[in-house]
Amino acid sequence: MPLIPEEPQIHESAQGPRTAPTPRPVPGPRPAAPSRPGRPGPPRPAPPVQRASRDAAKPVPLTPPAAATPQLQLIPASAQGALDAAEEAVDLLLDAGRAPGDVLVITTGDPHPWATHELSFGEASYWAQHDAGDDVFYTDAKVAERAGARPVVVVAVNGGPEPAAASALSVAHARAGTLLIVCGDPQRINSVLGAGV
Repeated sequence: MPLIPEEPQIHESAQGPRTAPTPRPVPGPRPAAPSRPGRPGPPRPAPPVQRASRDAAKPVPLTPPAAATPQLQLIPASAQGALDAAEEAVDLLLDAGRAPGDVLVITTGDPHPWATHELSFGEASYWAQHDAGDDVFYTDAKVAERAGARPVVVVAVNGGPEPAAASALSVAHARAGTLLIVCGDPQRINSVLGAGV
């Protein structure tokens, strides 16, 4: 028999410093193996049951949705033509099926002739028509704050001082539900809007 030379032994001191072995990830729980056809597998555990807490019966306050910003439409018109442009916008809205009670018109200069006529019967009668909410309501910037919200607000920038226009646009934006139409000189409207309205 041939002799096999012995392997040289390596002493621990010759190996150098020992490092810790690289940690291996710990495997998570394994899914149960599916049972083979014809052989029943182990019973599956029932899904965990969520226990109702005592607080579950208390109503949870809902966060109100963020206020929607109305769509803004600008109809270029001179100060003298802003009222006519607003009238045309109202006619188009009504022709498109919008209910008359959905529309509020605010003027910044001279009041609309309808508002002047209705105010001749007294303020109580005038505001009663507003409160009824069954027709287009016309008001001016001086008293527009008193008007309630409507889905559509049309502003005719038909003159008046700059603060009146700023006030009317601010009130109109706050009162408009879905659509705000502004009729007037785009440069003037942009300067008023740029002033923080």
